[in-house]
Amino acid sequence: MRREISVLILLVFGLGKMTLAQKGNSDRKSDPDSSGIVSSALLPSVAPLLLFDEEKEKEEKKEKKKKARKNIWFGVKTQRGFTKRELRGQTYYEFFNYTDAARNPDPYIRDVYWYDPSEKAIRTEGYILGKGYLLHGPYERVVNETVVESGMFYYGTKHKTWMVYDERNVLQDKAHYSEGWPKESRISYYNRTSKSVEEIIPVQYGLEEGNYFYFHEDQQIAVTGEYRYGEKVGLWTEYWDTKNTKAIRKREIQYQEKPYTKNFRPYIRAEWDKDGNLVYRKPGLN
Repeated sequence: MRREISVLILLVFGLGKMTLAQKGNSDRKSDPDSSGIVSSALLPSVAPLLLFDEEKEKEEKKEKKKKARKNIWFGVKTQRGFTKRELRGQTYYEFFNYTDAARNPDPYIRDVYWYDPSEKAIRTEGYILGKGYLLHGPYERVVNETVVESGMFYYGTKHKTWMVYDERNVLQDKAHYSEGWPKESRISYYNRTSKSVEEIIPVQYGLEEGNYFYFHEDQQIAVTGEYRYGEKVGLWTEYWDTKNTKAIRKREIQYQEKPYTKNFRPYIRAEWDKDGNLVYRKPGLN
């Protein structure tokens, strides 16, 4: 009888330890700061090539006239589409081309435009390969039969010259892009000949706007963040240089969520060592 009780106690004790261990593992998995190691798939390991090619643009202009009638843009066969909605007595149209090519958009670009057939709408967030179609080719936005915006897309990113007009079709703005990058963007290189990018500062209309990147000399990402209207916003992340073996966070700095937020002071949210072990987290964070 005593032996049976002893076995029962050991069994209950063992199950208790197992439950605690499982709970501990679960807590670690649910804690986003438990490890600084993040999925390498979330981080591009090779910097984009941003030497804007003027000769390439000249060739594209020559091909444009040849391919337009067949809905072939930048060498890709596309389909035409449109959206329509009524708002406050006005009719809004969007005319566009899209491609079903199995291609993931550039991970460096913040705004990726795609057509969601389930909602019959154009979106800039949440694109998943196979869920919708990347815009590719000419685009027009029309209000009451007046074109108010026109431009070109390249695999979901703004490309070439974009024009904005008022309701009387008077030009209000003109912007130039290269595969999603505003051509005002400031780009520095470790080596311009080998196209080794050091820093990308996205600039539009004279203000920083979009995703910011800084790279280690081996082209692994060192810093990521976002600008809006010339202000740093959201979470900025620094990464250890692991020679492209894995992605390990070094430090996260929290900035205002919206630009021009009064009385907000940026703070270090968390820090990790080179092995991905958490060494600091701001008190009060879950």
